[in-house]
Amino acid sequence: MLDINECEEEIIMNQYQTPLFDKLIEHTNENPVSFHVPGHKNGRVFPSQKINPFKEMMPLDLTELSNLDDLHQPEGVIQEAEALAADYFQVEQTFFLVNGTTSGNLAMILATCSPGDEILVQRNSHKSIMHALELAGAQPIFVSPDDDEQVDRVSIISRETIQEAINRYPSIKAVVLTYPDYFGSTYDLEKIIELCHEKNLPVLVDEAHGAHLQLGTPFPKSAIECGADVVVHSAHKTLPALTMGSYLHVCSSKRISIKRIAHYLQMVQTSSPSYVVMASLDLARYFLATRTKKDLEATFSQIQKIRDLLSSLQNVSMQSVRPGIDDPMKTTLYSNDVDMRDLDAQLQANGIYAEMVQNNQLLVIHGFYDEQFDFSRLEQAVKSVNKLKLNDFHGKITSRHAEKDIQRLELSFQELHHLETEWVPWSKAVGRLAAETVTPYPPGIPLILRGERIREKDLEVLHSKEQLFQSIQYDGYDLTRGMTVYREQI
Repeated sequence: MLDINECEEEIIMNQYQTPLFDKLIEHTNENPVSFHVPGHKNGRVFPSQKINPFKEMMPLDLTELSNLDDLHQPEGVIQEAEALAADYFQVEQTFFLVNGTTSGNLAMILATCSPGDEILVQRNSHKSIMHALELAGAQPIFVSPDDDEQVDRVSIISRETIQEAINRYPSIKAVVLTYPDYFGSTYDLEKIIELCHEKNLPVLVDEAHGAHLQLGTPFPKSAIECGADVVVHSAHKTLPALTMGSYLHVCSSKRISIKRIAHYLQMVQTSSPSYVVMASLDLARYFLATRTKKDLEATFSQIQKIRDLLSSLQNVSMQSVRPGIDDPMKTTLYSNDVDMRDLDAQLQANGIYAEMVQNNQLLVIHGFYDEQFDFSRLEQAVKSVNKLKLNDFHGKITSRHAEKDIQRLELSFQELHHLETEWVPWSKAVGRLAAETVTPYPPGIPLILRGERIREKDLEVLHSKEQLFQSIQYDGYDLTRGMTVYREQI
């Protein structure tokens, strides 16, 4: 019989395993002859003059061979890799996602909701949450976050707001939240989850930007640690995973059916999953699990050096990182004098690419320690920008929030399907029900929802964003002059 210390050592050593990645390498080293898909035949059939960037990866781009397991019915190396992830994240089951957190958001809501169910949803959720609600036929009850004056953003969901919504709509079947926000700020999620669980309500969390929070202090608490029932992570956002690589964690099957989650993942994910993406998820978990205190110290030291360089930008301020609230892997620059779009453009001209600019705040997402990071290049870029006169800033966009603290759409998605639509100019749009969703991207949070009554304030925010040349995604054909609305029955 093993003693406790031996058991702990065995668990730690298990996290050094990368079963799926190792199996792909083992298969490739056999120099196999491919009579199966994909058509590039282990990279041998490919435009010869274009092969170099793909050369080492192509042989790993495989399919569901007998020795490589099947994502939708894992019984071998994929099952082992997912089990290691579940063990690391301390959840009941982890599913690998190859279609991004979008597919996880779709599956968790479809598995939880039935047509007509009232679901409490954070208003500034990603558009994939909104799409999931429509596909499920659910009736969303939206709660808007409060202003966080310290960072000048709408990002705080309070226990009191959730309590009020539950009191007002006692038939709510589940709660869907986003944590942290795009800029890395968090709120007291643990108290909200405690409240919801008192009512036996499952809590589903889109934690796309928080896969690394599992490392603990100095990061804010993860949604898993806070007690969420289902959590979805975009591993590719902050971990060394390929784009579209994500995890769905079922933290507790007490309120959620793992079988239903698996069923809907088969529906919303491709039947030809990328083994390269899955292998990167195996490695991303390994990377997290093997971070040492020394590794993290090197990461934070590097981030501080980067922040020091960025802080030397003229007429630009940097938001402080509040311990336990803000993610130290993100840095936000802002200014009351300089147009941050112009700063972003000038940094790009010097080869430095930030994540996004929103409401005159520029977001920088750091990575873990990079021994090859070129500080001299960043230093030269900052010096170059400081020699220029950047455009003046002419006022912030007013955030949409105000009176819509708790909001229910007037008509269900099913009822909207039966209404005819028409295009109207902006002068006639106020007061009408939007027939399309309008979403600034990034961050992918809808400004106007389909089925939502359009307000004058919404148009003011939309036109401000257009003037700032922010990318706007929408379903219609001419958002510059108007939009599509429903013809309501009188």
